[in-house]
Amino acid sequence: MWFSKSAEEVLQIFNVNPEQGLSSEKVKEKSAIYGENKLKAKPKKGLVSLFIAQLKDMLIYVLLSAAVITIVIHEYIDALIIILVVILNAVIGVVQEYKAEKAIEALQQMAAPKCLVRRSGVVEEISSEEIVPGDIVVLDAGRLVPADLRLIKSANLQIEESSLTGESVASEKNAHDIYQDPKTPLGDRTNMAFMSTLVTYGHGEGIVVDTAMNTEMGKIARILDEEIEEMTPLQKRMEELGRKLGFIAIVVCVLIFGIAVFQGRDLFETFLTAISLAVAVIPEGLPAIVAIVLALGVTQMSKINAIVRKLTAVETLGSVNIICSDKTGTLTQNKMTVVKLYTLNNLKEIPAVGAFEVKNDEQELVRSLVLCSDATLENGQSTGDPTEVALVVLGERYNLTSKKLNAEYKRVDENSFDSVRKLMSTLNQEGSSYRVHTKGAIDNILKISTNVLINGRVLPLTEEIKTQFSQIADEMSDDALRVLGVAYKDCDNPISAGEMEKDLTIIGLVGMIDPPRPEVKDSIREAKMAGITPVMITGDHKNTAMAIAKNLGIAEFHEQSITGAEIDELIEEEFSKEINNYRVFARVSPEHKVKIVKAYKIQGNIVSMTGDGVNDAPSLKNADIGVAMGITGTDVSKGASDMILTDDNFTTIVHAIEEGRNIYNNIKKSVIYLLSCNLGEMIAILATVLFFWPLPLLPTQILWINLITDSLPAIALGVDPRDKDVMKQKPRDPNESFFAHGAGIRAFLGGVMIGFVTLAAFYFGLKEFNYALSSKDIPENVLTYARTMAFVVLATSQLFYSISIRNSVKTILQIGLFSNMKLIIAIVAGLLLQVALISIPILSSAFKVQILTLNDWYFVFVLALIPLIINELIKVLRRWG
Repeated sequence: MWFSKSAEEVLQIFNVNPEQGLSSEKVKEKSAIYGENKLKAKPKKGLVSLFIAQLKDMLIYVLLSAAVITIVIHEYIDALIIILVVILNAVIGVVQEYKAEKAIEALQQMAAPKCLVRRSGVVEEISSEEIVPGDIVVLDAGRLVPADLRLIKSANLQIEESSLTGESVASEKNAHDIYQDPKTPLGDRTNMAFMSTLVTYGHGEGIVVDTAMNTEMGKIARILDEEIEEMTPLQKRMEELGRKLGFIAIVVCVLIFGIAVFQGRDLFETFLTAISLAVAVIPEGLPAIVAIVLALGVTQMSKINAIVRKLTAVETLGSVNIICSDKTGTLTQNKMTVVKLYTLNNLKEIPAVGAFEVKNDEQELVRSLVLCSDATLENGQSTGDPTEVALVVLGERYNLTSKKLNAEYKRVDENSFDSVRKLMSTLNQEGSSYRVHTKGAIDNILKISTNVLINGRVLPLTEEIKTQFSQIADEMSDDALRVLGVAYKDCDNPISAGEMEKDLTIIGLVGMIDPPRPEVKDSIREAKMAGITPVMITGDHKNTAMAIAKNLGIAEFHEQSITGAEIDELIEEEFSKEINNYRVFARVSPEHKVKIVKAYKIQGNIVSMTGDGVNDAPSLKNADIGVAMGITGTDVSKGASDMILTDDNFTTIVHAIEEGRNIYNNIKKSVIYLLSCNLGEMIAILATVLFFWPLPLLPTQILWINLITDSLPAIALGVDPRDKDVMKQKPRDPNESFFAHGAGIRAFLGGVMIGFVTLAAFYFGLKEFNYALSSKDIPENVLTYARTMAFVVLATSQLFYSISIRNSVKTILQIGLFSNMKLIIAIVAGLLLQVALISIPILSSAFKVQILTLNDWYFVFVLALIPLIINELIKVLRRWG
């Protein structure tokens, strides 16, 4: 632990003179040992690897097996169609996931391109990749830290570490040798500077103690490098469904083959029947349809500012019941803002937007704050310490701009800020006289003040007035505000820095905070109504985090918060059991964030983690859904995420969850619809085998319906208009089956009805020529006609039945027949395709069907409407019951 060693010890370990730095020989020697100061990236997955990964699915295995069988029996067209479906499914997945993990590559790019080092007694600028342990690095404002450094010199040094620690306020740094506990959070290691953090103020020097993968940034890179291959809820269900369908197909085929052999049927005809059943059992178009529906969902979500990087993430969003959100930049605006201003007996709340008038003492307070700041603000672009930027912004709103004031009251001297005094003073010329402006910790301001400004008059500072200022400061601190006191004194001549901070006149104080985003509060309320628990995870202080959490409605009681140090005191099992009691996690490291996400997952939660900093990347990757901010987010967080918000708006997360729930419901509709259709086909085939009837459908005909006719309505169901009540429901149980809440019964009933009307059409087709189902030696032309009737009725009844699948409770009249025009178009297109298939000679010959008369079509429509009408009547009866 370098931060617990003295600077002298570290210099001795590396055997380096800080005034000389490393020699060129030492640099070469160390370069050979340690290599370049860059983070290692794991090999990217190529297109072939991504494509093969898409094929690792049980349903795909079953389809490929079916393709092999169809090739064996010389049904090459069927095999080609199945293989094309498999390829289509894989291509859709590859296109969405081609944006391979860029987290490590982004981390490499974050390293400082140039840095100042002292080598052989000369300060030179080199590439950060050339840095080696033992190098003496020179730091000044505006430079990125090139590696992990143990500071050996510092002067008013402040470093912005929000991307690493989550804290929005720059950390004060110094080269002290005070021992620190090994569990000290990164932000509190004041004698250390870390790779890729930014120097915002002051200057210093440090010795490089760790480079490349050994840095704190490198530790994050290692976490990101871990493969996390965990299936989403949808993938698990599809895997389970594929296994069940594959098992059913095998069992049914063996059973039917056995029955047919026992009945003395022709072996080839028996094998053909078994293949027909296998084709009927497996919904060949399901993988492609689910992929298409998800891809359409991705397109829809991009319109609400949510870019999904992985298809399956769309569905997973619908199951989310925990949102772990980073505070800085996600729930808050990531900029310090003055929210309260106090002069004696006058406490003012600063409105969030707009300019406003200043009066009397307030004007003097703001003027002193601006003049005693080094930050700049021009054309909306700010530079400098975030706290001072907030003060300059306050001046702009008071029409007391930094540029204008510094031009009118020229600074002639200053006493720079340091962490011991906790004060900063400037000496500015005002006409023929001078004024000292001092800002800093209110306690220190009160100690060096003897007067107070009250309504423009300078009066003695009494103990009673001091108590008033202290009480107001305490109240602000309780609200997690950072408090700064302001004082001044006039003098006739320039004075030394040592004389500036004596006998001052206190004007007042200000309270500032990184404020919450204005729209977040309503979003959190909506999330809670939907059964989703928002959780704040931050590197900031506990009191500050709790104040924000209470304001937003995330937490109510102090007991709902815990710090990283307190987490370390708990064993993993104990922490996992207690995890659901907490809403705020403060002062946490990247490792803590991962531990928190994993603990929630152990308890069976589906976890979404939102964030924008480097420190969020490991937890984003470990979460079920990692959500990165598109505007303020680092490339690292984006690379580790499943979804990126292009507007950095927490509200978009809630909208994305709503969209995810609707997409899952639509996928479920498509699955139930396809399974109902396939069950109907299976019942029709199974009945003919059991009762020794002729085969009503050929494998090619079933495959056409499964891949073409059924697919169009299934896709249209996948883009069914959203259910307005979906966010009034609790998150879906991740272990919930596709067939929960009566969906299995509905699929079974639908399949029975579709199978019944198909057999009825086949029966009436034979009867037209005075043949019964039990007849032997039926002529080929009669079988062709009867099969055409069964084929068309099966397809048409499935098309019509899709309308009833849209809602399990509401009837067509309640949801509107034409409220999903895509479905109506799909049904019309399906009917036209059926007409074309039986009318175009080359197609009718290939599929062994014939053209139907007008009377035949009347009969087809009557039978085809039966499943739709019965299902709608069941809905009405259920509602009345």
